[in-house]
Amino acid sequence: MGQPLTLATSPLAPTVRVQPGPIRLAIVDSDSGFVRVLAKRVEEMGWQHRILSGPVRPDELVSMRVHAVVVDLALLGSSAWEFLERLCDELPALGVIVCTGQSTVAQRVRGLRLGADDWVTKPTHPQEVVARVESVVRRRKRADSSEDAGPVHAGELEIRPDQFQTFVGGQSIDLTRREFELLHLLAGSEGRVLEREEVYRHVWGYTMVRGDRSVDVFVRKLRQKIERFSPDWTYIHTHFGIGYRFEPVPAEGTLPPEAPADEVAAEADAELPMPS
Repeated sequence: MGQPLTLATSPLAPTVRVQPGPIRLAIVDSDSGFVRVLAKRVEEMGWQHRILSGPVRPDELVSMRVHAVVVDLALLGSSAWEFLERLCDELPALGVIVCTGQSTVAQRVRGLRLGADDWVTKPTHPQEVVARVESVVRRRKRADSSEDAGPVHAGELEIRPDQFQTFVGGQSIDLTRREFELLHLLAGSEGRVLEREEVYRHVWGYTMVRGDRSVDVFVRKLRQKIERFSPDWTYIHTHFGIGYRFEPVPAEGTLPPEAPADEVAAEADAELPMPS
């Protein structure tokens, strides 16, 4: 159909870089009417695309060499959240746009927290989907440019944007995509206090809703993971009522700082079950 994608003979590394040339898009959707109109618009844009009527393994998307995927979660049934989480964790450089039917605020928040770059509600005009895909791919290209600067060394940490991984003494810290993006942002602004709203805008790509505690929760989890590998250093410092500052400081001979009350409350909120 149009300019279909062909499978590569050998798989790429999971962090597929956005290369110059036409956008390569995978569409995971069984809504024939919507897909037909979207595919037509994509062809007019000169993009390459692949239409998939069911779930696909992340390694298959790697071998398709796509820049982004548009996915209807309703197609995946009870495995939708698991699929989305795995997709975002295993392919952190892939743009993920959820395009599905009516949903609750909690469901949209859950999807974005799992790593989706954008969420579009059907019915929607395919032109809007195309514009959102373009926006996500542009952000990826800017991220690729910043990754070319090489690894960041801070205290005992080696932060590798090209691999979406952080190492301590050669051991990789098991960070989710959002946790890595948060760490990379903070480390790139070493010594400067970043307000919560600024962090949310850069990492999540949206304006923070009043009362949202996502930043506090993710900072707390990030701290815990880093401290397990590098207990003799303190990296992320809280500025109460403002935000966070990244600055590696040897913590030898000092007690680990207690978690601020607002972070503890946010952590408790985050553990509440969300609607399916």
